[in-house]
Amino acid sequence: MSHKDIFNRIGRSLHWLVAIGFIALSLVGIYMANVEAWALYPVHKSMGILLLSAILLRVCWRLWRGWPESAVPQSRIERMLAKIVHRLLLVGTVLMPVSGMFYSGASGHGFGLFGWQLVAENPDPQRPGQVLAYDDFWSALGEQVHEIAGYLLVAAVLLHIAAALKHQWIAKQTRLRQVNNRGSC
Repeated sequence: MSHKDIFNRIGRSLHWLVAIGFIALSLVGIYMANVEAWALYPVHKSMGILLLSAILLRVCWRLWRGWPESAVPQSRIERMLAKIVHRLLLVGTVLMPVSGMFYSGASGHGFGLFGWQLVAENPDPQRPGQVLAYDDFWSALGEQVHEIAGYLLVAAVLLHIAAALKHQWIAKQTRLRQVNNRGSC
């Protein structure tokens, strides 16, 4: 196996690890917010921290290796949109867990990694079971960024998937299959 094949396999593995992890955590996050499933929050936070390590590896990989050339012919607008969406996906996947940590930590709820406390909860001595925010500004900012970035990233993921399906099934550009078999993510 050549170095190029190994590099491509690492890139594809990081791509799919981050993609699957992000989609799963997004679905769980939307579910938690809509039905107030408080018991899922510690697992969501822990998985987000673990996913952040894979995301940071992917960012480093992408900065080191650059973005692959398009496997199929594209118009100028398609190239521009692809560039925007790919960068939004990369930046957004970093922004989501970081803003989530700011939100949870600054709001006084704290966060940790499967029971290992990284930022402690700040219990309210006057109201048992409630917490006091460490910093209202950072908590509110973290919450807004986490929510807005989440919806923007869902849109970007859908555009990314739609573009792949368009190239594969509508434009019948089978070159994508060849690239995916040899690797290039």
